[in-house]
Amino acid sequence: MPSKAQSRRRWLLGMGLGIPAVAVADATQFEPGWLKVTSLKLAKGTVRHRFVHFSDVHFKGDVDYLRRVVGMINDLKPDFACFTGDLIEDAEHLDGAVRELRALKCPLYAIPGNHDHWSRADLGSLIDVCLMSGGAWLRDRQVDLGKGALVLSGVDRMSDVPQPKAGATNILLLHYPGWADTLPQKGWDLILAGHTHGGQVRLPFLGALTLPFDSGSYDLGFFRTPSGPLYVNAGIGEFYYRMRFGCRPEITVIEI
Repeated sequence: MPSKAQSRRRWLLGMGLGIPAVAVADATQFEPGWLKVTSLKLAKGTVRHRFVHFSDVHFKGDVDYLRRVVGMINDLKPDFACFTGDLIEDAEHLDGAVRELRALKCPLYAIPGNHDHWSRADLGSLIDVCLMSGGAWLRDRQVDLGKGALVLSGVDRMSDVPQPKAGATNILLLHYPGWADTLPQKGWDLILAGHTHGGQVRLPFLGALTLPFDSGSYDLGFFRTPSGPLYVNAGIGEFYYRMRFGCRPEITVIEI
């Protein structure tokens, strides 16, 4: 029969081996599919617009997961949805992703991300989904909603940033949050971005371990920037490795 000291050592060893195993299981099997809804309330009085923001799907054929994302968005009954890029990584997955997005029951306003470009896919079907939903493809252009009260703009090239409309609530969609530091046009009421995935792996007191290029100092959540308030969405999918820890995939509900 082991002594108390031996039993304690075995318990500590088991804990030492068990905790990392549980963390790895959480990061690879559980958290990547554990969708959350985050609320961002910017309205100081009457809520005029309630919409959702999602980003970085990186669809690789997981139809059930994307169908669940679309279902959650529909259940939220937003006025419209904003998507800030990286629907796919490979052109072969575009048709499957677009097929699921057709089930959205609200106007979709979207811009491309770097992986959408790198896939070399013809994004015409994604553009059609935006138009058929009552939304728009906002690559370096803007649309006026609500008779001048709300203007949505999108940017894909820094040289073609639309001008905010005076007297309106101006929301800007961009993929790279780091661009908020150097946008030629200032005074946005809200900037929405993705790209970072929140780092995918976040440790207590340390935050994101790694971030992609053009993230700036904006990894996840709400920030004040030289160009206006910025919200960086954690994204829906993952890039390079299917792992999330302390950084659940996210749909953001925004009231403004």
